[in-house]
Formats: sequence, structure tokens, C-alpha cells
Amino acid sequence: MNAPAPVNKVREAKLELYRKKGKIHAREVRGRFNTLRWAVVWVTQLIFFGSCWLQWNGQQAVHFDIAHEKLRLFGLVLWPQDALLLAIALILAATGLFLVTAVAGRLFCGFACPQTVYTSIFMWIETRVEGDHLARLKLDQSPASPRKLLLRGTKHLLWGLFAVWTAITFVGYFTPVRELLPAVAGLELGPWEIFWLIFYAVFTYVQAGLAREAVCQHMCPYSRFQGVMFDSNTRTVSYDVQRGEPRSRQARAAATAANGANAVKGDCVDCSICVQVCPTGIDIRDGLQYQCINCGLCVDACDDVMTRVGKPVGLIRFASEQELAGKPARGGRPRLAVYGGLIAVFVALGAWTATQRSLLLVDILRDRGSLAREAADGRIENAYTLKLMNLVEEARDFEVSVNGLPGIELVGASRFAGVPGGIREVHATVAVPADAGPAGAHRINFEIRAVQDPATRISEKSTFVLP
Repeated sequence: MNAPAPVNKVREAKLELYRKKGKIHAREVRGRFNTLRWAVVWVTQLIFFGSCWLQWNGQQAVHFDIAHEKLRLFGLVLWPQDALLLAIALILAATGLFLVTAVAGRLFCGFACPQTVYTSIFMWIETRVEGDHLARLKLDQSPASPRKLLLRGTKHLLWGLFAVWTAITFVGYFTPVRELLPAVAGLELGPWEIFWLIFYAVFTYVQAGLAREAVCQHMCPYSRFQGVMFDSNTRTVSYDVQRGEPRSRQARAAATAANGANAVKGDCVDCSICVQVCPTGIDIRDGLQYQCINCGLCVDACDDVMTRVGKPVGLIRFASEQELAGKPARGGRPRLAVYGGLIAVFVALGAWTATQRSLLLVDILRDRGSLAREAADGRIENAYTLKLMNLVEEARDFEVSVNGLPGIELVGASRFAGVPGGIREVHATVAVPADAGPAGAHRINFEIRAVQDPATRISEKSTFVLP
């Protein structure tokens, strides 16, 4: 009988699913990648906080008007019927993300992901209030005191104010922000506005202020499957092992043990600054890890150290597996061709869909309360309700005509004024001679055209009932 495995061996065999490191106080670093990250922060936040204040033809330029079931984008009005364009846009965004990942790893995560952007902003606030990484660590370890309470309270207050302003901006895309602010000040908000203001403010505060790197490490699904899009030519943040090892401290220890001073030393001076600046707290020298978001801050830190010690930069850099192995890049990457082909196909499909999109939509409902009625002149009449959807933000008149049966015609007005960027419901009566056809339902066509733009026209089918 085999003896049972020792307890310690069993524990070592367990899969480590969560590694607790404590709170990470990342060190600030300067360099080209840090500059690029902050440029992305500024651009994205100027767009987010500024777009809701732009006006277009007297209305908010970007407005998700849920109450009237339309989206305004700088004069372009999209309706639920245009959902295909939204689906194509989402497919293009996803495919573009996959293409970028296959070429250069998790660049989106490191530079443009909202979690990264807002975590950077919250950490900047924390640094300005509590000090650098060493001061924050010391504050964490210090006992409770009035100074600690004041610093922490100030930080959380600023975090809360920023989270609230972010929530107001978000809701301002659904309720026009110029109407929302007076409503917030006067406490005259609707229930859904109150819910989303509270939810989005708390969500931003928790995700960017408290959760931080835990979102990238344990909550983000993209970090778990992005590796399947990598190949040996994918450029990711990498440590050049051949150049850096053995590290200086290891080399000095080996030289001391051998009673000599000529041990071979790598370029890595083992300063660990690359670990100190990492927002997810990993050591890039341990190899590629799913927690790495490809932000490049360790590249900036290492380049700065290499410059100061008089060695070439690039010990940590964006490099592919082939490059680090000293091999030429392999040609023919099928996945890039597939992603590129999909992008081209969906761009063409989106362009075709946009050009074929009618700026006029019509729904026709026949009055089912009465199948048919006989007029005083002996003709048979059917009543209809027409919903004229004008998809442009300008007033247009619409001419309505009907065909499909001998002698068929509209009774009364045939020209109707459309609502700019809205729906107008009109009632129409259609009459035919009593001998226009056999009893039963007959197919007829309504022709609607825009008077100011004759090229905009649409034909809708309906039925006419003869008794």
C-alpha cells in the first residue's frame, strides 16, 4: 500500500487561483509611454465630458432620446430601425480590438480602457493628496490620527465629487445636460435619473478608487482569453532575459562565492523599479502574465535606469517572442488577414447600409373597427392611420398617393407636414367605385414622397376590403 502524500505536498499541488498581495502603491514614472497614456486620458475625457455640451441646430448634438426612441448624432437621427448600423459598429469595434491585440497585445487595456483611464485619474488625485508611493505606504501602516483622517477624508471627498460629476455627465447624454443640471439643483429628478446618478457614481467610485487593479486581475474576462490571439510575432511588453541575466546582485553573489570579480553580469541591476511602477503589481521579469495590461510604464522606468547607469535602453521593451529569440519575424500571419478581411467586409456593409438607409419611414394601419363603409356617392371607403417618420431634423412636407385598384383615390387632403426628426400620425380615407373588384381584400400601395426632396420616397403595401 502506498503511503499517503505529505500534507505540504498536497498543498503545493493545489492550483493557486487568487494571490493576495495587499494594496498596491504604484510609483510614478515619467517617459514616452506615460505621456502617451495621459494624452489618451485627456482626449477621452474631453470627448466624454465635452460632447454633451455641444449644440447642433439648437439641440444637444449627442442625445440618446429614449423617450422618443431615437439617437441624435450631430444632425443624424437614428431610430430603432437602424439597429443594424449599431450592430455593425460593435462588430467593427470588437474585430479592431482583436486585430490590435494580435499585433501588439493588450494596448487597449493599457491605454484606452475606461477602467485604466479612471484608475489613473483617481490615483493622480490620491498622489496629490497623500504623497508619493512611499508616503502612501507609510500612511497605510501608521496608526489612526487626525492627520491620517484628514488626508483620507480629503481624498475620498475628491473621489466622490469626481464620481458624481462623471455620473451627471453620463446621465446628461440621456436627459439633455442643460436641463439636467437645474433639475439636480432643484431636486426635481425623475426616478430613473435618480437611479442612474447614484448607480454610476457609486460604480465609478468603487471600480476606479477601491477595486483598481483587482478588476484587471480577477474581474475582466478579456485578460483570460486574450492569450489565444497571440502568436510568436505579437509584440508585448517583454523582458530581454538573454541581455538582462544574470542580474547584477546575482552576479556579485556568484563572484563572491567564487572568490573572484570577473563573473559575467547582465544589464539588469535588480533595482525592482519596474515592479514598483506596475499598476497591477507584477514582475515583468517573470515572463508574460495575464495580469499585464501592456501599459509600458515598466519600459519607461527601466529605460530611465539604463540611461543613468550608462547602458543601452530597451532591456524591457515591446518585443515579440521571435525578436527576443533573435529570430526573424515570420511572414504570413493568417489571423491578421482574417481580422483585416472581416473589418473590410463590415466597413463595406456598413457603408452600403448607410447609403441605402431611407430618410423616411412609414407605418400604415388599416382601421379594423369597420371593414368598409359605403359613402353617399356609392363609393366604398376604407380608413387608414399613417405614421410618417421624418428621419431628418428639418421640416418636410409629404405627398401621399394610392394605387392598386381601378378608380382608387384619397378622400380629402393628400399633403401633410412632417415633424422635424419625429413622427406624425395622420388619418386618411381611401375610396374606390363599388364595381372596382370582387368582394374581399385587395392589395393596394401607398406612395409617399418628400416634397422638398423628391428623391426621398417610399412605397408601402396595405389592403382594401370590398364588401
